[in-house]
This record gives sequence, structure tokens and C-alpha cells, in this order.
Amino acid sequence: MTYDFSPLFRTAIGFDRLAQVMDSAARANGAPSYPPYDIAKTGSDSYALTMAVAGFGPEDIELIVQDSTLVVSGRVGAPTVEGEVLHRGIARRAFERRFALADHVEVTGADMHNGLLRITVRQIVPEALKPRRIPVRSAESGAVQLHNRPAEAGQPNAPEETPPVASAA
Repeated sequence: MTYDFSPLFRTAIGFDRLAQVMDSAARANGAPSYPPYDIAKTGSDSYALTMAVAGFGPEDIELIVQDSTLVVSGRVGAPTVEGEVLHRGIARRAFERRFALADHVEVTGADMHNGLLRITVRQIVPEALKPRRIPVRSAESGAVQLHNRPAEAGQPNAPEETPPVASAA
């Protein structure tokens, strides 16, 4: 199954990675469901990924972030001899789960408690991407037109706004 994103790309800039993410999400539909996990939004810019990893210790789990993908893998150590196993209901098989990370998202930590692996993730918006005001300059004089900056109007020591000049055509 493929998606046509050309209508989106006509009006959006910089969303080239969107098609790749959507394609990988469509392929992941038939992916194995082991181990089970939850993703929760814990704040305005923070998330928690919790995975049920019974039978694994911290030394058996590996977390790797590469190319905007979080890879969580578990490798089974040598089994402890507990006698003859009559029923095996606790899965102790190796696994690898991949999670796509949005731009400017970083993994901030991981801990394990009572068989649950909790990975904390936070979205950090760089200063360069935060909203900023762009001054508009006049082509003739190079002076900044202040009518685009209403926050300064009426403030002491603020330069006076120049009235627009009507052209005689």
C-alpha cells in the first residue's frame, strides 16, 4: 500500500521525511507484538514508553537511538536451572522493537522496576525553531518599518512610527 503525498508537498516545506515515516508505519502493521508496551504523554513535551520485559535484567536490554529511530532490544542470558519446566508461559525470547522519533526528540533516560522498562523521552525545540519576529526594512532608506511590531508602539524610548507615503502615479 502506498500513499500519494503530492498535494501536501505543494503547500508544505521540509516534510520530506513524512512519506518515509508513513511507509514504515504501514509496514509495521504486521510486526510482532512482543513485548507489549504503552506510550503515554506525561507533559506538554514529554513522553514515557513502558515495556513489559519480565525475565530480562538491565544487563539484557540495549537501547540505541540512530537516524531518528529508537531501537529497544533484549537478549536472553543463560537460563537458570530451576528444575524440569512443566509449562513455559513467560516468554524469554530475544526481541527488537523500533520506534520512530520525531525531529528534536531525545531519549532522556531509562529505568527498570518490577519487570517494566520505562524509557523517558522529551521533545526539545531548538532556539532556531522558536517563533521570532522578522523586521521589515524599507527598500529606499533601509530603515525598519515599525508598524509590523505592535509590541513597541506606545512604549517610552520607542522610535516613532513613520506614516506610509502615498505614491503619485
